[in-house]
Amino acid sequence: HVQLVESGGGLVQPGGSLRLPCAASPSLFSIYRVGWYRQAPGKERELVAHTTSGGSTNYADSVKGRFTISRDNAKKTVYLQMNSLKPEDTAVYYCNLNGPGGAWGQGTQVTVSS
Repeated sequence: HVQLVESGGGLVQPGGSLRLPCAASPSLFSIYRVGWYRQAPGKERELVAHTTSGGSTNYADSVKGRFTISRDNAKKTVYLQMNSLKPEDTAVYYCNLNGPGGAWGQGTQVTVSS
């Protein structure tokens, strides 16, 4: 049974930063593509960023240059460092393992507001 547990969400002012960790349970974590998606009220869930087992990364255009995804295979954890946050980044952020058909975390709320 795969478990993904996100943390690190909260309220932050525009221009601020947050780091979201996601701890995963699979013993073969290192072989999987892992990523972050988000869903804002009234909108569809969208990819924010993902990283493959080989370390390559992919970002949504809206977050390029502001967000960084990284992984620590020894800790079975994937991180999303979010800088220069904007109000439009407000959403529930979900950790994902192995693509949209794979496993999901429960989500963590990020609110960017003054």
